[in-house]
Amino acid sequence: MGSERLQAWRRQLDCSFVEIDNVFESCMAEAHAKLSAEGLDEFLTQARFLGKMGRGVAPALIFLQEWPPIARSVGEDALNAVMHTLRLINKSPNGKAIAPFLQTLAAVARRLPTQKQLQHYMDLCLLLLERTSGSIHGIHKTYASPSLAVFFDKAPLLLGALSLQGLSNWVNYGIRNYSHHPEQQRDFFSLSSADSRAVLQRERHGTLLMDHTRALDLYLKALWHMSDVLVPYSTTFDVQRQPMPYFDAYGMRLPDVYDERSGISGMDRYRAALAHMSAHRRWSIAIFADNFSPAQRLTIECFEDARMDFLTLRDYPGMRRIYSALHPTPVAGACNPATHSCLRHRLAMLSRALLDPPKRFETPALADWVQRFHALLAQGESNTTEIAGLALGYLAKTSLQSDRLPDTWFQDTEVDYRDDNRHLWRFHELSDDEETFEQHRQEVSTNELQTLPPRHYPEWDYSSQTMRPDWVSLYERLHPGGNPADIDALLAKHSALSKRLKRLLDLLKPQDKVRVRFQEDGSELDLDVAIRSLIDLKSGSQPDPRINMSHTTDGRSIAVTLLLDLSQSLGEKAHGCEQTVLQLSQEAVSLLAWAVQQLGDPLAIAGFHSNTRHDVRYLHIKGFGENWGDDVKARLAAMQAGYSTRMGAAMRHAARTLGTQAADKKLLLVLTDGQPADIDVKDERMLIEDAKVAVRELDNQGIFTYCINLDAAADTYVSDIFGKQYTVIDNIARLPEQLPKLFMALTR
Repeated sequence: MGSERLQAWRRQLDCSFVEIDNVFESCMAEAHAKLSAEGLDEFLTQARFLGKMGRGVAPALIFLQEWPPIARSVGEDALNAVMHTLRLINKSPNGKAIAPFLQTLAAVARRLPTQKQLQHYMDLCLLLLERTSGSIHGIHKTYASPSLAVFFDKAPLLLGALSLQGLSNWVNYGIRNYSHHPEQQRDFFSLSSADSRAVLQRERHGTLLMDHTRALDLYLKALWHMSDVLVPYSTTFDVQRQPMPYFDAYGMRLPDVYDERSGISGMDRYRAALAHMSAHRRWSIAIFADNFSPAQRLTIECFEDARMDFLTLRDYPGMRRIYSALHPTPVAGACNPATHSCLRHRLAMLSRALLDPPKRFETPALADWVQRFHALLAQGESNTTEIAGLALGYLAKTSLQSDRLPDTWFQDTEVDYRDDNRHLWRFHELSDDEETFEQHRQEVSTNELQTLPPRHYPEWDYSSQTMRPDWVSLYERLHPGGNPADIDALLAKHSALSKRLKRLLDLLKPQDKVRVRFQEDGSELDLDVAIRSLIDLKSGSQPDPRINMSHTTDGRSIAVTLLLDLSQSLGEKAHGCEQTVLQLSQEAVSLLAWAVQQLGDPLAIAGFHSNTRHDVRYLHIKGFGENWGDDVKARLAAMQAGYSTRMGAAMRHAARTLGTQAADKKLLLVLTDGQPADIDVKDERMLIEDAKVAVRELDNQGIFTYCINLDAAADTYVSDIFGKQYTVIDNIARLPEQLPKLFMALTR
């Protein structure tokens, strides 16, 4: 490239910034190689504009360096759209966002390689600019968007996790909810807030761990007899080092999302990772690491991982398809020992050979170590110490001088369903941090570790008209038991009422059997039809073969869940009565459960209360499969009042089990003494509106929701939630009588 041409280009640029002179020649060499003559001329024209628009040297300098590869990716014609976006940003108070926009544009273009996709991205940027910039209290002076520049910084990371539509949904959520809160807006678009990350996870593609926690928890219990807490970690935000699965005293850590890989679904990838860690929990022991070099530790880990896979496949051979698809297959000779350390490559080849013994081994040496490995395990499960001895023997026989080279060969060596093996090693000398960790580990409650992971439910924000994803954490457990004799005493107290209810129940029970005639196969002969068929046969006509009949019961098909509000207010004395509202509720629920038992309808009973959105407690008192007996009575007797009433999340959770019942009619009865409320919600309408949306969701699922409210002032809010599907019981002392009668009226 001649100096005269370079000088002509420099004069055309017409910028006096010294910083540009230092890189101009290299920038133009790249531009000349990648752009057409017309594209090069337009490139310099737009660079000149950027240098003279009064925003300093950064926009022009970044543009000179970044545009040529972008043009090669998306096409030179995209420059007009990019400059149009830049001019609109420049005319707004957001001039400081121009440099971040240009700085990340190349990374964005790699994710959005067509002009149409890039245009959608820039339209989204302009929407964010328009909706988050504005005037101050009606004054003509406008303020800059608090979030535009930080959004540009995060755009490459976001597009690595989201589709363009997912990014649009994420941006629109932030605009709707935080356009008038600058600090919260900045936290959202910089991915600093929990809400931002929750929406990001909702919009991500792939299999999300939080959507399948319960199924994986049951998988652990059924196959491995373990009940560890499954804790997700993000693979989006740690771009420098992708963490591996691992387990410790607080649970099993897994990636928050798995995409399908090598024909294996995300769910099966989770199963593979859990199976491998569970095998370590069952068969591995920790050994001292101080006397081993890094190469020795790496080799021991590889052999121990192979032992875990072997023992897992011995017990669960169906896992072989998943392991074989996910385990990389290194190519012999791919690593050059003259330039790279090939130890990881050799270990990966050995690991693959140990996983698939029938394959043809490239070298007799590899086949020899596979034979030694299987000979050791043919004697039983072996142990970590024995496998470590075999691993050290392998390293001593196969090590090369080049294994000490700084450049390590990583291609086709990562087995992503295996954990990082931190549990294999113990250390004689602990650092201060490790001592603190061990001490804290000993203090962890066994009950806490055995707690099931929370379920996360959305919550409706009526102020922004959006659903907040994974906003509420709900913890469920079996209600502790008390003295079942207390409930027997309550039933004896209401023996006269029980007799009246019994007469009503007899009217509701299925009375007669229905005869189903004209059946080819049945329980008995239908004599009338049989005689008619015989006459037809004797007269030479074709007889009717349907000469049998059967019977079916004209019965009820109803499943009911009774959801009890166990908030603090239930501990107060009922108006005009010596008993508390909780005690009256116990009597009413006991009579109702007894009545439903007489009818034979499936019934579940649960209680709930909340202590902020992070701790909604759902207590199982009676399951659909349980009979009315001492266990259920003991839980009813132990009911206690406490905390607040976050009703929407409890109803959504109750619908999960009620919706699975095989019944024609599904009824959710909510017994409460007040409006939805919680200590972390200042706007009293917020949880009322959320409960209203929850009722609508259940109605769409075919679940009929009905509220029995004990609050004399409930008319001001209960109709907003349940419409006409509610009853207010002013005289709470009559609750034990009214509740069973109301149930029978609803299910007649």
